[in-house]
Amino acid sequence: MHREEAKVLLEQTIPNKNLQKHMLAAEACMRELAVHFNEDADQWGLAGLLHDLDYDQTANDFGNHGKITAQMLAGKGISDEIIYSIKAHPGHVEAKSKMDFALYAADPLTGLIVAAALMHPSKKLASVDVPFIMKRYKEKRFAAGANREQIQTCDKLGLTLEDFVEKCLKAMQGISEELGL
Repeated sequence: MHREEAKVLLEQTIPNKNLQKHMLAAEACMRELAVHFNEDADQWGLAGLLHDLDYDQTANDFGNHGKITAQMLAGKGISDEIIYSIKAHPGHVEAKSKMDFALYAADPLTGLIVAAALMHPSKKLASVDVPFIMKRYKEKRFAAGANREQIQTCDKLGLTLEDFVEKCLKAMQGISEELGL
């Protein structure tokens, strides 16, 4: 499956524009991380773009989050590695590969970065920097839904938290128009 097909599938499956933007942000982070690790940016990007495809269907059934997406993608030309990463991102199966750990850690970070941008007077990603995000990161009540322990698993990738935040922020700034930020 190519990105264009994946984006159409996302738009057909996910009516919530904010969730679509979250998935675009995850895609951007994953692509940036893939480049850093000399991995396939298209494959990693697809993992980010499609990771929450079953979100609406599993809103009241978190135990199946990721698993339904895997079923939805069966036979659509998505690699087993991407499907495994999607199943691993909610923590239902053990993360094993760099792609798995990257998606697991980047997923909540995108929400924290968006929340940081929205609290800034300009409400723009361009106005946010790593120190600003790190200050917000340390405030447990700020973006409380962004699981800090999950984000911290970026250390399994050999990245410091600051480096990880910097890469994802840069990636999201690169698509700020699509994100409306």
